[in-house]
Amino acid sequence: MKSAKVLFIATSHDTLGDTGRKTGVWLEEMAAPYYVFKEAGASITVASPKGGRVPLDPKSQSIIVATNSTKRFLKDPEAMNFLSHAVLLEEVRADDFDMLFLPGGHGPMWDIAGNKIVTQLLEAFNNVSKPIGAVCHGVVGLLALQNNKGKLVVEGKQLTAFSNSEEESAGLTNLVPFLLETRLRSVGALYSKGDNYVSYAVVDGNIITGQNPASSKEVAKKMVAWAQANKHIDRLRPVINEIA
Repeated sequence: MKSAKVLFIATSHDTLGDTGRKTGVWLEEMAAPYYVFKEAGASITVASPKGGRVPLDPKSQSIIVATNSTKRFLKDPEAMNFLSHAVLLEEVRADDFDMLFLPGGHGPMWDIAGNKIVTQLLEAFNNVSKPIGAVCHGVVGLLALQNNKGKLVVEGKQLTAFSNSEEESAGLTNLVPFLLETRLRSVGALYSKGDNYVSYAVVDGNIITGQNPASSKEVAKKMVAWAQANKHIDRLRPVINEIA
């Protein structure tokens, strides 16, 4: 029996606006879900707009924000190889995968937001109720998503994402193209949030979102649990152990 297949869609954008400062994916949002899905017995593919190496936000590799997952990931040759070989989005077929996960970091605000290929892939997953998970700024990929009736999927949907207060705390309110919390509320999403930088995840049908990097592990575990509970995938092991 083949293993379940998970598609990560990551940013290729590595510059914070026109500041020259580096950004990309926030490492925890790749590392924690990576090991959750691995423990569940899934195989994982990462895709991005440009393919190749997925840029990491340098701050996410700092010892100050290091977690067991990020330290393990950086020392794991297989994981680092995974990060270096993203396939092009154009080469991805939704039918080849069982679940889709969107990690954040600030990069997605520039190249995942409004990306037509990302939208098409997400719509293909959503139309057949495959599990979709998104964390932090990765939730921006859901903004343009429409259902079979042409209605925005996020309208009336319970979800979360990086909050305005967290953006302010990071000092980036005036650098991002728009505030994700504000935009989600403006298009009718039923946005909610927890405390800054504390794990907070929301499940609404097959769409599971997390507020910030600390929510990454919880979102991935809830994706596995949802898939099992809905008999969507019968090739996943229960995630029982605490993921490092």
